[in-house]
Amino acid sequence: MNLIIFDSKLDSSVALIDVLAFNLLLTGIGINYWFAAKYLSIENTQVPKIIFSHLLGGIFVTLFWMIIGYFISLSLVIDQSSYSTFFFATLKLRVIVGLLHYFLLTAFYYIVIYYSSFQEKLVKETELKNLVTEAELRSLKFQINPHFIFNALNSMSALTEIDPKRAKQMIIKLADFLRYTLANNDRQKNSLAEELKNIKLYLDIEKIRFEDKFEFVEDIDEACKNAEIPSMILQPLFENAIKHAVYETLDKVIIKLTCNPIEGFLKISLSNNFEGESHKKGAGVGLKNIRERLALIYHQDNLLEVKKENGTFTVNIFIPLDKTI
Repeated sequence: MNLIIFDSKLDSSVALIDVLAFNLLLTGIGINYWFAAKYLSIENTQVPKIIFSHLLGGIFVTLFWMIIGYFISLSLVIDQSSYSTFFFATLKLRVIVGLLHYFLLTAFYYIVIYYSSFQEKLVKETELKNLVTEAELRSLKFQINPHFIFNALNSMSALTEIDPKRAKQMIIKLADFLRYTLANNDRQKNSLAEELKNIKLYLDIEKIRFEDKFEFVEDIDEACKNAEIPSMILQPLFENAIKHAVYETLDKVIIKLTCNPIEGFLKISLSNNFEGESHKKGAGVGLKNIRERLALIYHQDNLLEVKKENGTFTVNIFIPLDKTI
């Protein structure tokens, strides 16, 4: 509006009235453009309808703005005749200004609405992905226990007749193991020290079953004990060692767990000696479970390493240190 009266010979007071009346009115009307942009949503309305509606809206609002602004200004100026002549002389420019103001401000509101909607979608998608990831992790986690429990129950059933005392010990140990598992069921991560307590409960049960057929050795760096790792992530490794080494060999099996910080990772290694074709086709489901859980939690697919050489089967797990300690 300032440009319209810039070259005019209007009295300064009249020019000021014109500028204030039209600009303030334009500002007040412009706020309402938000509702037009919100109502005629780009996502829910056809483009031709949006264009046609805003074209009519722009013309109507511009006419409304000029008529109301004219009568307000006319009522405030002294020389109404001169002002009327000036107003109609600048009518075309006022129409252009009104239409530009409508379309530019409406376009701005569309950008704001789109950006806000986009941000809301990102938040909702993130929340949905987190829920899906959590569900997948729970599903993978729940795959762990049934195999072990099934085997333990079979062993207890057999021991009930031939050695009731050992069967009773196994039941007590299994109850402790299940109690611990249920207590930590909702936790996706746990300290390595806490996980080792659970592992030792599991090994105590298997000791009753296999007696001296295996020995557990651990070499844990002190810096590793308080580090957080996915809960129950080690359980399948020990189950594989028992199933594919201890169960299938006559010699004593040494199961060794080591943990050391190395190059930005917590390296956890579980190794065991084996005979013949042990571990040839086993350990697939358990390792797949671990690989998928690590990928879901840390968004990396290279955190599991399997080696089989010189009669020793080794699984290495790498936990990013900056996400654990």
